[in-house]
Amino acid sequence: MGRLLRSLGSPHRYMPPVVHVAGTNGKGSVIAFLRSILEEGGYTVHVYTSPHLVRYNERIRLGGRLIADEELQRFLKTCLRLNRGRPITFFEIITAAAFLAFSQTPADICLIETGLGGRLDATNLIKQPEVSILTPISVDHEFYLGQGIRRIAKEKAGILKRGRPAIVSKQSPEGSRVLEMAARQKGVPLWRYGCEWKVSHRKFGSVFESLSSRRILPLPGLLGLHQRDNAAVAVAALDFLHQFPVSSRAVRRGICRVKWPARLQILGPGSLKNMVGPSTKIWVDGGHNASAGEALAEAIRINLGGEPVVLILGMLQTKSPAEFIAPLLPWVEKVYPITLDAEAGLTEAALATQLREVGAPVLCSGSLEAAVQQAGSEGNKNIVVCGSLYLAGQVLSMNDEYIN
Repeated sequence: MGRLLRSLGSPHRYMPPVVHVAGTNGKGSVIAFLRSILEEGGYTVHVYTSPHLVRYNERIRLGGRLIADEELQRFLKTCLRLNRGRPITFFEIITAAAFLAFSQTPADICLIETGLGGRLDATNLIKQPEVSILTPISVDHEFYLGQGIRRIAKEKAGILKRGRPAIVSKQSPEGSRVLEMAARQKGVPLWRYGCEWKVSHRKFGSVFESLSSRRILPLPGLLGLHQRDNAAVAVAALDFLHQFPVSSRAVRRGICRVKWPARLQILGPGSLKNMVGPSTKIWVDGGHNASAGEALAEAIRINLGGEPVVLILGMLQTKSPAEFIAPLLPWVEKVYPITLDAEAGLTEAALATQLREVGAPVLCSGSLEAAVQQAGSEGNKNIVVCGSLYLAGQVLSMNDEYIN
């Protein structure tokens, strides 16, 4: 990756100021809040996130718009040509294309999400971020990052750069110790939840307080208590973005108007939604690990009224259905496992077996469409499709939901 960037003229050195974000859960949501706030403040923002849901273009946002097909093709062709057939991963080549695009397109600031981990991530060639952000770290991708919170947190801490500040969201005690040790070794000033800043939630919204600011935050445009936490992390980053001042009005509007698909998103009219009656709501959420299961369970309890819901679940073989479903069981009436149409996707039968082992009320239907039709015909108020961002993308595509 470093060799390719040198061949491209080191575009990562010529991008606008960077906010670099790593963590297990909430990375994309924190970036979505920060982008929305900054754009409400009048700034032009580049964004790099992954994975995409429907189209590759979603990964690269140039100055507030998704990269056009022709632009993406042109930048990718340049990267492939200069790579000269040497071994490279898909993520590395598209990261290089994003950096090249960002270096050649005017903007005020870049928001960049890591892919996996941090220390060895393709995005980690950024040497002087304006600020780094570490979202909640939990167990996920153990095959790549190592087993246990300690090893995973050590990998995520790899994005910390000497002398550059870092925002730290709510963490487990073990994760916090690892991050604080890494910060001391690198001379990184930390802005930690519960220490330098805090947030308390109220019915009307949230109260954010730090050593340098105090803000009243509205209820966010994304559902779930965890999204109120994510909004607060984005606001904490503003304490260090001194060259990008924003008004209280821009902060409020940004939090209210934020858009980030497949995060407890309700489907609008479309091919899939038309399979159920008007009184049935279909929700889609890309969460796929234990922490995401806890967040989704809390959102069902608070935002969906706590009434039992029907889950349609598809997951990768690398994930743990038992850990994901455990916090959801009190709020679930039925679970329809489906075969995930993706590389390393669990089959319906394999997923059903794992779910039954933990006492989930499983019904098999044969396909996503059949599960939606069956659940809808039984008069259920809320159907939640979850377990994978790949599945979320398929649902949005089938329902003709365009991401802009």
